[in-house]
Amino acid sequence: MTTPTEPTKGPNCWQCQHFAVSHVPSAPYACRAMGFQSRVLPALEVLRADGQFCKLFLAKATPALR
Repeated sequence: MTTPTEPTKGPNCWQCQHFAVSHVPSAPYACRAMGFQSRVLPALEVLRADGQFCKLFLAKATPALR
C-alpha cells in the first residue's frame, strides 16, 4: 500500500512567471498572482502564513535553443 508523498521542497520564486522584483527597498520581492510585496521571497511568505507550499507557481518558459 503506497501513500501519496508530499513534495519536500517548495517552488522557487526565481523560476516562476508571477515573480517580480519591486523598487520598494522595504519589500523588494513581489508576487503578481497574489498581488503582494514582501521582504522575503513570496513562496516563503506563503509557507509562513498558510503552512502550505505556493499553489500558484507557474514555471517560466525555457527559451528555444538556436
